[in-house]
Amino acid sequence: MQTDNRLFDDFVKFVNGAAGTVAGMARETESAARERAREWVGGLDFVARDEFEAVKAMAVAARDEADALKARIAALEAQLGANAAAVGGAAQGDS
Repeated sequence: MQTDNRLFDDFVKFVNGAAGTVAGMARETESAARERAREWVGGLDFVARDEFEAVKAMAVAARDEADALKARIAALEAQLGANAAAVGGAAQGDS
């Protein structure tokens, strides 16, 4: 009877050791897979979210400034056209 228990104890120790080894292999495999994924994603030239948001805000500000400058140019051109018409009308009146 004692022999059966010892055999069973040895078997349990073997299974526990194997389970620990398999768990270690699983952790090692997961770690290697994560590292490969980081290398792959790093090579694709992705940008971080905060960098993207910063550039997006800069683009919105540049677009707003361009729209304001377009409006200012249109107003100046209208004013220049009105002044040219006034000068042209005065020059024709002098003739």
